[in-house]
Amino acid sequence: MILLDFEKPIEDLLKQLTKLEEVEKEGNIDVSSAKAELEKKINDKRKEITKNLTPWQRVQLSRHPERPYTLDYIKYITKGKFIELHGDRTVKDDKAMIGGFGDVDGKTVMFIGQQKGTNTKTRQYRNFGMANPEGYRKALRLMKLAEKFDKPIVTFIDTPGAYPGLEAEERGQGEAIARNLFEMSKLKVPVICIIIGEGASGGALGIGVGDVVIMLENTWYSVISPESCSSILWRSWDYKIDAANALKLTSADMKKNGLIDCVIKEPLGGAHVNPEKMFATVKTAIKKRIKELSELSKEELVKKRIEKFANMGEFIEE
Repeated sequence: MILLDFEKPIEDLLKQLTKLEEVEKEGNIDVSSAKAELEKKINDKRKEITKNLTPWQRVQLSRHPERPYTLDYIKYITKGKFIELHGDRTVKDDKAMIGGFGDVDGKTVMFIGQQKGTNTKTRQYRNFGMANPEGYRKALRLMKLAEKFDKPIVTFIDTPGAYPGLEAEERGQGEAIARNLFEMSKLKVPVICIIIGEGASGGALGIGVGDVVIMLENTWYSVISPESCSSILWRSWDYKIDAANALKLTSADMKKNGLIDCVIKEPLGGAHVNPEKMFATVKTAIKKRIKELSELSKEELVKKRIEKFANMGEFIEE
């Protein structure tokens, strides 16, 4: 297991646990009581560490290399019954944005989300989860397909931002994202958006307009990343911790400010510590929300969604 800087206090305990497990396996010795005691110490230490995580530490957890990604959630939730669909019918198939129909306990759902890679090769293949305009156009095509067949939509958001390259701007990155915002607000099927990792800028918002917007506990959602904010304001990345504090980007901050609907608690230590538990919790939330939203008429869905986003923020008329 990869440990972040602030998790180092449990490193020695984990090593001791690994040695105990090796002794148990090789010597056929009962060490259950010693293991239980060590596991309790590890859990207690994890509780102590995670009790007061700073915004920057939550950003680090959202980027943990062992954290589950979009395809991991889809494979578990659909039990492998997932058909990926490709291409935007104009330019190409953007590998950073994936989508397709999946079966959720007998109900067909359209899943869409950014997919990061798990190693150097796949990260390059997936462009680090940064979609080009064709990725957002593919996402919109699939949303319209779901609407045509009256199927609910679930989006998984996990991106450091839309791809900022020159070619992406030449092909209309801003227009593609803006078009998605406009069209998603009018979709006549339930739309559930779940932030499972990073939720940066328009890259996240491009698939983030839904009836219900959910964040996992150790994720972030903001107009800009802490590093980029630090770079713009202080001309250096050295102030990223200050930027993270100022941006109010954590799930708790977003819920407090009325910008999301709910927060899903993660397993102790983060989603990567117990992925299956995290998958099961997310699946339960998806099924519950789809059931609730399916009871509304198409007109009510659209009206409530537009009102929800129109009422965000505070302003004073003079």
